[in-house]
Amino acid sequence: MLGRVADQLYWMMRYSERAENVARILDVADRMTLTPQDEKTQASAWHSVLEVAGAHAGYAEKHGDIARADVLHYMALDQDNPASIFVSIRAARENARALRGTITTEMFESINSTWLELRAMDEQVLSSARRRVFFDWVKERAHLFRGVAEGTMLRDEAMMFMEIGLDIERADNTARLLDSKYHILLPKAEDVGGALDYYQWGALLRSLSAFRAYHKVYRDRIAALRVAELVILNPHMPRSLRSCYDRLTETLDDLCGDHPHECQRLCGRLHAQLRYKRIEEIMSSGLHEFLTEFIEGNAEITEQIGHDFMMVR
Repeated sequence: MLGRVADQLYWMMRYSERAENVARILDVADRMTLTPQDEKTQASAWHSVLEVAGAHAGYAEKHGDIARADVLHYMALDQDNPASIFVSIRAARENARALRGTITTEMFESINSTWLELRAMDEQVLSSARRRVFFDWVKERAHLFRGVAEGTMLRDEAMMFMEIGLDIERADNTARLLDSKYHILLPKAEDVGGALDYYQWGALLRSLSAFRAYHKVYRDRIAALRVAELVILNPHMPRSLRSCYDRLTETLDDLCGDHPHECQRLCGRLHAQLRYKRIEEIMSSGLHEFLTEFIEGNAEITEQIGHDFMMVR
C-alpha cells in the first residue's frame, strides 16, 4: 500500500476518534462543574480540558482568562483550533474524500453527512440546555462511522491502518483524561474520599463509558485505586490502556508479518508493562509519572509508525 494512502487512512480514523474524545472531555468537565464549587475549582476543571487536549497555549493567545463559554466554543466549534471537534471532523472528512477509491461508499456517506450537519450548527448547540445533546450527537456519529467501517470494509491492510489510528488516539486520550483527574484536578486532602471526589471519579468513568462496567467488576463504591486499575490494566474494558495495546500489538504483528519493524518492538515493550504491572506498583511509584511516561511512549510509537509505513507529518 502507498504510504500516502496508509497515512490518510490512519489519520482519518484518528481525527474521528479525536472528535469523540473531545466531546467526552467537555462532557466530563461540564458534569464536574455542576457540583457546588468555588470559582478556582470551577476554573481548574476547564483548565484541565485545555491541558488534556494540549490546547492551553492557543486558547490563552486567543481568549486569555479561562471562562466556561470560551473553552466550550474553542474546543467544540472554533475553526482555527486544530484540536476542536469542528476541525477534527472536517479533517476526517477531507481524508475520507481523498480515499473514495479505498473506503466504502457507506463510510464516506457517514462522515460526509456528519460534516454537513456540523457545518450547519451554530453557537446555540453549546447552550446549557443543548450542549449535552450535542456531545451525545458527536459520540453517536463517531460510533456510526466506526460501525459502518467494521461492517463494510475488507479485513485488509487498509482496515489495519484504520485500527492502528483508532487505538493510538484512544489510548492517548484515556491516559490524559485519567491524569487530568488525578494530577490537575487533585482535590484538597479533606476532599479525598468525600462526595466531591466521588462525583469527579464518577464523571470520569462516565466520560469513558465505564460507569456500569466499574460497578459490574467491583460491586462497590467508587475508589481511585480501582478506577485507575480499570482504565489502565483491565483487558476487557474497551477504552483501557491495556485493551488498546492488546489490539494495537496484534494489528502491528499482522501488518508486519515476517518483516519486523521498530514500531513493533516499541509497542511490545509498552504492552509488556500494561500486561505485567500491578496497580499497587503503579500507584506506589506515582500514577502521574506512569501516565506521563505512557503518553511519551505512545507518541514515540506514533512517530515510528510514521517512519516505518507512512508519509511522516
